[in-house]
Amino acid sequence: MDLLLDAIGWLGAGLLVIGYGLISTSRLSGDSVAYQVINLVGSITLMANSAYNDAWPSAGLNLVWAAIGVVALVKLVRIGAAR
Repeated sequence: MDLLLDAIGWLGAGLLVIGYGLISTSRLSGDSVAYQVINLVGSITLMANSAYNDAWPSAGLNLVWAAIGVVALVKLVRIGAAR
């Protein structure tokens, strides 16, 4: 189980770094669904790893990060549905 949760944590960290890199190089827009999904999945997987390892400040941060991602995705879906 430790190895699985470590792999999940590394996946989450990698996704967050990839998302940041894509934004920083203008390959994705901050208001794109792809960017928000990358951030959401990254934050959820990193939150799971942090909680498993009792790293509660990191888990809490990633919970907020995930909530922001959900709100952003809902907004993008509503805007897309309105078009």
